[in-house]
Amino acid sequence: MDFAFTPDQEAIREHVGRLCARFGDAYWMARDRDATFPEEFYRAMAEGNWLGIAMPEEYGGAGLGITEAAILMQAVAESGAAMSGASAIHINIFGLHPVVVHGTAEQKRRMLPPLIAGEDKACFGVTEPDAGLNTLAISTRAEKRGDRYVVNGQKIWTSTAQEANRILLLARTTPADRVARRTDGLTLFYTTLDRAHAEVRLIHKMGRHAVDSNMVFFSGMEIPEEDRIGEEGQGFRAILHGLNPERILIAAEAIGIGRVALARAARYARERVVFGRPIGQNQAIQHPLAKNWAELEAANLMMLKAASLYDAGSECGAEANAAKYLGAEAGWHAAEQAVMTHGGMGYAQEYQVERYLREAMIPRLAPISPQLILSYLAERMLGLPKSY
Repeated sequence: MDFAFTPDQEAIREHVGRLCARFGDAYWMARDRDATFPEEFYRAMAEGNWLGIAMPEEYGGAGLGITEAAILMQAVAESGAAMSGASAIHINIFGLHPVVVHGTAEQKRRMLPPLIAGEDKACFGVTEPDAGLNTLAISTRAEKRGDRYVVNGQKIWTSTAQEANRILLLARTTPADRVARRTDGLTLFYTTLDRAHAEVRLIHKMGRHAVDSNMVFFSGMEIPEEDRIGEEGQGFRAILHGLNPERILIAAEAIGIGRVALARAARYARERVVFGRPIGQNQAIQHPLAKNWAELEAANLMMLKAASLYDAGSECGAEANAAKYLGAEAGWHAAEQAVMTHGGMGYAQEYQVERYLREAMIPRLAPISPQLILSYLAERMLGLPKSY
């Protein structure tokens, strides 16, 4: 058992850190205020060949594992970019894994290189207003007509849809009451987001203003058959290949936010003098920050365990979910404590920690709630009756 990074993994963290250092507090504050996609950061990541870190080499990727992808995404978040930086490149890193696993050779040649190069921007259309986390209850329909599918319905919380030209879309091709198994009847597509038949409406939200979230309304949007990923009706199984990596990467990002928040809090506690002594000399300040450090380190170990299991081809569902839960909670607690450590100035934008707090909320909420993770762990790891 070895807890040390390899030299190559250390190099990833170092190089990504140097790239991110070009985009400091002023950059991310500006993107947060003007709610503009961080195009310069996105281009820099593409030009550095980082977007394909976990994609096959034959299509322009680096062919590395989820462990290396997690190191990259954590370094991005920890740089101070937080979720504004991580979410800008998230789908490039893991989103098209179903294409890697289930796509044809022609589809991989056509779909993967433009995403890796940053030429295509993609969004992920799964969640629906009336289904939420119950993916099997989605109702957006894709009706087969000759060699095309016609899509009608709506999605919600579709990130980057304002910027994207492509969409990874899960839709129902067989009504739920006509399938033999609940997991049948859903089909996955990776296709052009045709704005003539897809209306994108911005959701105004609490944080991460630089990366948009949206409702998308489909009205007769056509998808050519060659953009279907895998077999018709087997789309739910296809997206399962991306769920554990997504949870691992979200955990890494949440821990990264927690670490930068903790570093800011510790620095302020060393420098802020009240009653003739730095506030960091007071145990009421020290102990919560020390607890944050311990929580972040423990969550990080679970995240790396989940990533190593995934890369080894082993079952990692419990570990990936636990990593997401622990990472999100630890990141949130560290960001909250950073604001409290700064006192009134923690509420001021110039110290950044209020932005970290707003963005640390995202990993707690998405892509799965902490309560559903705990239910999953209770059922799978403790043998308790299913509650949902």
